[in-house]
This record gives sequence, structure tokens and C-alpha cells, in this order.
Amino acid sequence: MQRGTEQGIRGLCHRIEPGARAALVVLASFAGGLALLFLVLEQRPDGLWRYVDIGVGAVACLLLLIRRRAPVLVAIVLAGVAAVFATAGVANYVALFAVARRRRLEVAFAVAIIDIVAALVFWSLYPANASVSLTVVVNVAIAVAVVAWGALQQTQQDLVEVYRDRAVRIEREQELRAERIRMAERERIAQDMHDSVAHYASLIALYGGGLEVAGATDPRTVSETGRTIRQTAGRALDELRTVIGILRDPSEPIAADSGTDSVTELVDEARAAGQLVVAHIDHSVDGTECAVAEDVYRIVQEGLTNARKHAPGALVTVDVERLDDAVLVTITNPTGDAAIKAPGNRIGLVTLTERAEAIGGSFEHGETPRGEFRIHGRLPCE
Repeated sequence: MQRGTEQGIRGLCHRIEPGARAALVVLASFAGGLALLFLVLEQRPDGLWRYVDIGVGAVACLLLLIRRRAPVLVAIVLAGVAAVFATAGVANYVALFAVARRRRLEVAFAVAIIDIVAALVFWSLYPANASVSLTVVVNVAIAVAVVAWGALQQTQQDLVEVYRDRAVRIEREQELRAERIRMAERERIAQDMHDSVAHYASLIALYGGGLEVAGATDPRTVSETGRTIRQTAGRALDELRTVIGILRDPSEPIAADSGTDSVTELVDEARAAGQLVVAHIDHSVDGTECAVAEDVYRIVQEGLTNARKHAPGALVTVDVERLDDAVLVTITNPTGDAAIKAPGNRIGLVTLTERAEAIGGSFEHGETPRGEFRIHGRLPCE
């Protein structure tokens, strides 16, 4: 609210200042013309013609109010008036400055020549004021100074506009860049949560299969499995709500990650659901102290989920090894007769490929000559 009030006051000042400056320019030009008539000139109009000079000079100064709209026309008219009436002798150079400020330099010099000619005409009417040579020198010097000042102001204004446009463009580019970063981050979070939902859904299917096998012969097992299914479904729903919230309202701030999940816990969770997993995990990678721990977690999660979907009951091997400059993640499971075609569009594998390449690593997946499906990631880590 305070910012809006400040902008309103600033806008009001911008509307008032041009009018005040215009009135000041008119009054100063008319005062300068009166000083020229009564204090500078030795030979001046007398009698009624003096009052005519004052009246015409006042009207001529009022023409300066429209000098911004038609600077060349106003300057030429005032030059003609200044050739006859002394009180317009300052207003015509103010109009010349307006021309130099807003038009090309050639136009400004052309108007300056007209002002110099007007000064010679005025000298011819009142030759006792000064010699013709002094009149020419003085008016040439004034005209050149006014044109130079106006041209300098125009150049400065052009530079200000260029810098202002550049600042606006840079600000707009920064906003677009920030928006792209936010959208990319939301897409990354949505994809991670999509993988988590798929992971939980596959676990529920695995628990459900075990429950179907157990039947009603073991009530304790049925109760424990049902409780686990309920908890897993609740976690999946929480992830799904978060994804929907991100996609529905992009203006909402992105919640910070609570921390990197543990690969060991992920494997234990899969084993508890009945999946056969053999894991060799370097514990120095399994934690937040490793920069690529989250990427390792996502690769293992995708590998276990794919194995549950496409090779249920197959033995899955998880290897996480840390080298001097990289972390190697490999998940393999046999296909053969155990493989089934489950719905899927392989988006998770494509996303993992992009994710690994984005940090300078690599990711491969596919069937091996030994009849296994293998995914392998190499992630830089120093």
C-alpha cells in the first residue's frame, strides 16, 4: 500500500512539474525580453509602438507553450517576430533550443541561421544599438551555444532512454529466467513424486499379491499386511496431493525437501513387501553427505519399481559403488519367462537419463546378452 501511495505522489508530481516549468519558461522569456527592451537597447521603440512591442512580445512568449508539439514552426514564427519586436528577442532563442533538443542538427542550424538573419533585420531598424559586425558575432555565438546545448541534451536523453530500455529488458529477462527456473524445479519435483507414487503403487500390488497367497489361513499375517498396505497407500496419497497441488497452483511456493531418503531403507522396504533383493551398498553414498545421494536414490527406486512391474518374483541385484571421482549405480534383474508386459511409457528412465546428463554423468538401460534387464548410472562425485 505504501508503494502504491508513493507511485501516486510521484505521478502527480510528474503531471504538475511540466506545467510549472512551462510557465516559468514563458515568464523568464518575457522578463528577458523586457530587460532587453528597457535595459540593453540604447535605441528602442517609443510611444505607442513600445506598448505594441510589449503586447506582441507577451503573445510571442505564450507560443513557447506549444514548442514541444511543433518546435520548428514555433521557432520560425518567433524569429520573424523577433526581427521587429525587441521583447521577442529571448523567446526566439528558447524556441531554437527546443528545435536543437528534438530535431536533427541540420534542422537546428537552419533555424539558427534564420535567427541570425532576424537579428540583422532588427539591427537595420535600430542601427544605433551596435555595429553590424558586433551584432553578427554576438548572435552567431548565442545561436551556436544554444544549438550545442540543445544537441547535448538530446544526446543525453537518448542515452538515458537506451539505458532505461536496456534495464527494462534485463529485468524482463531476469524475470523470465527466474520463471523458467521455477517451472523446471516444479517439473523436477512433480517427476520425483510421480516416481514415488509409482513406487508405492507397486509396493501395494506386491503386498496385495502376498495377501492373496496368504488367504485366511494366517490372520496375523493378513492383519499386518493390511496395516502395511494402508500405511503405504496413505503415503502414496500424500505424494499425489503434493503433485496435484504443484500442477494446479504454480503460484504456491515450492516446499523445501525434507532430506534425502536412504537407499538402505528403500531396499528394506522392498524386502518387507516380499521382493527378492540382493544389495551391495557403499554407505558413504547412502546419506546427505554425498552430493548425488538423491540421484542415487531415484535410480534405485526406479530399478526396484520396474522390476516389480515387469519381472515380479525375480531376484533383483542392487550395486552402489563409490569410486574416487564417481558413483556407480547398477540394478539388474532377469527377464526371460518371468518378464511381463505392464503399462508404462518409460518416462522414468528418460527422466533419469536427463537428470544424470544434467550433472555431467551418464545413464544407460536395456537388456543384456545374458537375458537380464540392466540399468546403470555413473554420477560424478568428488
